[in-house]
Amino acid sequence: MTPTHEHPSEGTERTRLAPALARAAARLAQAGVASPRADAELLAAHALGVGRGRLPLIDTLRADELRRFAGLVEERARRIPLQHLLGTAAFRHLELAVGDGVFVPRPETELLAGWGIERTEPGATVVDLCSGTGAIALSVADEAAPGRVFAVERSSAALEYLRRNAAPFAVVRVVEGDVTDPGLLAEYRGQVDVLLCNPPYVPDGTVVPAEVAEHDPAEAVFGGADGLAVIRPVIALAADLLRPGGSLGIEHDDVHASAVPDLVRADGRFADVVAHTDLAGRPRYATARRR
Repeated sequence: MTPTHEHPSEGTERTRLAPALARAAARLAQAGVASPRADAELLAAHALGVGRGRLPLIDTLRADELRRFAGLVEERARRIPLQHLLGTAAFRHLELAVGDGVFVPRPETELLAGWGIERTEPGATVVDLCSGTGAIALSVADEAAPGRVFAVERSSAALEYLRRNAAPFAVVRVVEGDVTDPGLLAEYRGQVDVLLCNPPYVPDGTVVPAEVAEHDPAEAVFGGADGLAVIRPVIALAADLLRPGGSLGIEHDDVHASAVPDLVRADGRFADVVAHTDLAGRPRYATARRR
């Protein structure tokens, strides 16, 4: 009878998973990866073709599985984003296709999406500017009951992922457009109920993690000298598109705690401007109501 697992020193082609995970986590920690154990487990699950929750039920790796796992660990050690290696990024209840040319959605953006979902009434018209993978737009479509959701993106590379991710959602309309264009969606001026935006907002020259610097598209990360180059026209566009009483939510850098709310107030067409923090207590997004 063939044993289910043996130590590799006994001449078998199987390797114990637990020590392999420990070695992988140590390698990733040495490389400066922020969450080495979690990443090691996710890569192992991907190499094995199972969910992470099934790893405790697996005792050993075949030689080919070990090679695949080791290769993924080395790529992650070179700071290739975990999501690129997995091919997907988790966002709220969704698994979104990601890869080169599109910004990987971050967990903190789930807060802005949740705020928008709470304000989306049945049949509402929702606009998601700088949509990228479609994380915000598709979460609204998935968790609320909007009549239509416009997901706006200008990058041709990002649009490929956006269209793929949006395909299952009949209410989502992908729009190729530049959010700094004041004529964008002009035919819906004054008709939008909720407008959300996670724009490029990191000030130029800011030191960012290797994964961001080398793999996220710069146009989706950096927002000019002060990080507000895209946010300024977005506020003006939002004021044109939103109906009276419509809701605005914009994510921003943690250095913009007062700058973005002040810009929204300075427009003069918004009321109830509120600054919000993320789960770590850092300034993260601003919301307002169209007068």
